[in-house]
Amino acid sequence: MSDLPDNLGEPAWMIAATTRATMAALEAAGGEGCARYVGGCVRNTLTGHPVDDIDIATILTPEAVIEAAKAAGLKAVPTGVEHGTVTVVASGKPFEVTTLRRDVSTDGRRAVVAFTDDWNEDAQRRDFRFNALYADGTGRIFDPTGAGVADAVARRVVFVGDAITRIREDYLRILRYFRFLAWYGEGELDPEAVVACASERDMLADRPGERISKELLKLLAAPDPRRAMRLMAEAGVLQVVMPFPIQLARFETMVDIDSDPELRLAALLPDEDAETALAVAERLRLSNAQRDRLIAAAGARLYSMGAAEARRLIYRLGPRTFSDKARLAWAATGVVDSVEWKAIAGAPEGWVVPSFPITGADALAAGLPKGPKLGQALRAIEDGWVAGDFAEGREALLARLRGLA
Repeated sequence: MSDLPDNLGEPAWMIAATTRATMAALEAAGGEGCARYVGGCVRNTLTGHPVDDIDIATILTPEAVIEAAKAAGLKAVPTGVEHGTVTVVASGKPFEVTTLRRDVSTDGRRAVVAFTDDWNEDAQRRDFRFNALYADGTGRIFDPTGAGVADAVARRVVFVGDAITRIREDYLRILRYFRFLAWYGEGELDPEAVVACASERDMLADRPGERISKELLKLLAAPDPRRAMRLMAEAGVLQVVMPFPIQLARFETMVDIDSDPELRLAALLPDEDAETALAVAERLRLSNAQRDRLIAAAGARLYSMGAAEARRLIYRLGPRTFSDKARLAWAATGVVDSVEWKAIAGAPEGWVVPSFPITGADALAAGLPKGPKLGQALRAIEDGWVAGDFAEGREALLARLRGLA
């Protein structure tokens, strides 16, 4: 007799009024058992992880789902109706409801699907066995692969069926494998999965950068992604995704210092190399804000400094860039428990950056003519104010300004 769970019980997400209203709307149209929770919400309940998104699989067609939602007074948004997905919104809470599907054809980028009412067919097209788990409205678990529950309990990441076949249906599943390994893979590795990812890795080279970055940043956001990243490097996958010099040792120290996925990404890149940072940002199609952050962090490395020098740099660089660069310099030492670097990196938290107290209008009022001399005078006074640790007040600075007129 198996000790594996066969029922989810009554987790908070399942008994929430919005969840029950959505499931009731579907069952009113298709009868009891026409819809089941699927994937992440089932997996995360079994593994003890938080449940943020609730996906539902159903034998109802997308059109029937839309009608069912409307009949129950719920909002229906055809977010991916051509692939069977309708977002049902109950009191502001979205639920992705997808019709059971089977693949008609795949090319590693996109799939042509047909709808089905066969739960096993739907399960066979999913990526990993613990993602091919379903549960009905009472919490009863359905495990078509016969191993999804066991994988979830043992924290194993195993492809459904043949690993290479699953990967060739969608090459981004290589990155998804390492992402799920980072978040859920505490158990033994599946050798077939790692070999398959390594053998198919070159097919990632022409995947859209924004889809690669989405998977990579989710991976880097895991509490401890070091094992997954080491395996990615050993399998040659990391080098295909980021064909640049990689600092894995600094990254591994950064994991203990900061949980920010963008900063962990920056830790992988060469020091003092804004050109490579730009190339990585372009390869991954990062947003403008992410690109600018990566480039700013990659500038000249910070070195050990006192509190006054830290304040001067915070003023010049901005608190976030200073903090990023300090953490990168800290990670480069390989020493997590550094009292000195912890204090330097935390310097922006205890200091409000002051605003320069005088303006161009003050310079004009003091008698300086418009033009280059005015700007030079303001910069000279600001430099002195910064060098003096921001001690001079407005009146003292105005007096200096008048002396330059």
